[in-house]
Amino acid sequence: MEQISFGTDGWRATLETFTAPRVRMVGQAVATYLREEGETAPVAIGYDARETSRGFAEELSRVLCANGFDVVLSARDCPTPVVAHTIVERELAGALVVTASHNPPEYNGVKFIPGDGAPALPAVMDAIADRLAEPEALPEAEHGTVEAVDLRESHAAAARDRLDAIAPGAVDSIADLSVAYDAMHGSGRGYTDRLLSEAGASVERLRCERDPDFGGTPPEPATANLQDLIEHVQRGDADLGIANDGDADRLAVVTPDRGLIDENLFFAALYDWLLTFDSGPAVRTVSTTYLVDRVAAAHDETVHEVPVGFKWVAQAMADHDALVGGEESGGFTVRGHVREKDGVFVALLAAAMHAAEPIDDRVNRLLEEHGTVVQDKRSVDCPDAEKARVIEALADEIPQSVAGEPVEDVNTADGFKLLLTDGSWLLVRPSGTEPVLRVYAEASDDERVDALLDEGTDLVARLV
Repeated sequence: MEQISFGTDGWRATLETFTAPRVRMVGQAVATYLREEGETAPVAIGYDARETSRGFAEELSRVLCANGFDVVLSARDCPTPVVAHTIVERELAGALVVTASHNPPEYNGVKFIPGDGAPALPAVMDAIADRLAEPEALPEAEHGTVEAVDLRESHAAAARDRLDAIAPGAVDSIADLSVAYDAMHGSGRGYTDRLLSEAGASVERLRCERDPDFGGTPPEPATANLQDLIEHVQRGDADLGIANDGDADRLAVVTPDRGLIDENLFFAALYDWLLTFDSGPAVRTVSTTYLVDRVAAAHDETVHEVPVGFKWVAQAMADHDALVGGEESGGFTVRGHVREKDGVFVALLAAAMHAAEPIDDRVNRLLEEHGTVVQDKRSVDCPDAEKARVIEALADEIPQSVAGEPVEDVNTADGFKLLLTDGSWLLVRPSGTEPVLRVYAEASDDERVDALLDEGTDLVARLV
């Protein structure tokens, strides 16, 4: 039991630790929690493309059924946001998803999604953690049943309907678009590419075969892992490139001029595009660009800043009826869709946005209007057990200036974010998924960002 630790987005571990008996304990904890909450509706169970994921999903199904819950089991590996949509559409009690997202194949994980389809808040995960126990079974006559269901079509229909509600007629413009799609051998294959194809785009598929080892590359849509896709688009073989991570809750966008576009810039462009049709605030994490704030100000809108973790984005979207919510790691959703980051649906939005105006042109225009913005981040190794100590020690080490620029304010919503007088900032926060401390910086040019990151990493390294 002590080996099960819930982080920012569920429990992830290597397969030496992530074992069937422990997965069954998680299943029992969820069953106990739901029963104590008075939930009687079925529970969805999804899983990613890893070799072990289907087996772990079946273990969870057996535990939930033995506790009296009917189970809606995905017929194949599928994107996490598709499972979240299924919860809301079918009015389920919640869902369990077996996935380690972008981690290498030697990892696996499990996350719980409550009945509203949004990421579970800490109070819910703490309650589940308190109920970890060996599985128990009701009398066989009280067991639930398992229904294997293809979850794709209902999500695809909802995505198409939502796009049509946001931008009527936008689907027609997608028909003129050629898109290269890279599933990275993950669960987006057959979902994102098919959604784009059904919208009329000409889609060329890269790494759209299931490979539990992800071709030897972790399914993380970073520049180093997407070279074929980037070259494909920049050669002119496609108008736009899209990639998803392992469970397709995040996306990366590739454009002819910029290659893999910085997720911060994409967020600002997406918000700007959405504001041509509707109004409303944006929600962004503390590590996400202030360019979003500048776009908001230009439209007399506001931005709500939250700690890192999409659960906080989802909560703030509900609290403020936000038009869009996102984070610098490539997770986004919009008003009227499930409040879970959705790399499948947002790929459709990206295609519609690009068809209306090339994303490169929109980004260039925003930077001309609001000033150049550059952001980067680094990691400093730090054992999980030491993170709290280092962050506490950092409180006494806040400098008066960073890279020659005075510190104007300090934001402590998530770690320490030093706001400098020139509009740049430096953020230090503990990772919720890896044994590292993250150091982020944003400024007007690469040289300035590097200088901020140098001082930030030096400061943190002295305390580890």
